[in-house]
Amino acid sequence: MTTDLTFEQVMELFLENRRQLEENGRQLVEVREQMKETNEQLAQQFKETDERMAKEWKKTDKKMREVMGLFTSQWGKMMEALVKPDALRLFQERGIQVNYCMRRVEARVGGRNMELDLLLENGQEVIVLEVKTTLKLDDVKEFMAEELGEFLTFFPRYRNYRIYGGVAALDVDEGVDKYAYRNGLFVLMVGGGVVQIKNDDKFRPKNFGEANTK
Repeated sequence: MTTDLTFEQVMELFLENRRQLEENGRQLVEVREQMKETNEQLAQQFKETDERMAKEWKKTDKKMREVMGLFTSQWGKMMEALVKPDALRLFQERGIQVNYCMRRVEARVGGRNMELDLLLENGQEVIVLEVKTTLKLDDVKEFMAEELGEFLTFFPRYRNYRIYGGVAALDVDEGVDKYAYRNGLFVLMVGGGVVQIKNDDKFRPKNFGEANTK
């Protein structure tokens, strides 16, 4: 059965459909605006959270560095305390008759500082010892370049001495002890509360005083 609609009825349906489409359009725009606002709020929250976490991590990292620095410093002092009591005897047994040992020897020249872990002497010879928990290659290179390389700049009173160098450690990275040996350094190892010089009888220490006075 066919239903005939009048013109007025058709126009009324048309206007009603258009109003519905417009309403749907407005609702869609509102939804989009709400989503945009929500996304912006989420982005801001994420940004604030990231910033807060970054600040907290920075504080935590700073505290961790302080704790690790304190631990390293105290551990280093303990290592020096372990090496010092045997140092004079060990070098005397090697024929170097040092009779005086000092810890944490410091000097300041021209606004620059040098601090030595251990220094042994006898009026003619002086031995500079660097003490590490774990001895690395860079430690040895830095020790030779700075502490030994500039020793007489900071301690000119030893200019006419024979100047020897040595490294002492609880542990050594692979090959570093051999590198130190080849460069004329004494290598002392700490283990079980006992300190030993690991250099064999063929070893001849380098006189770093000669290198610095040329």
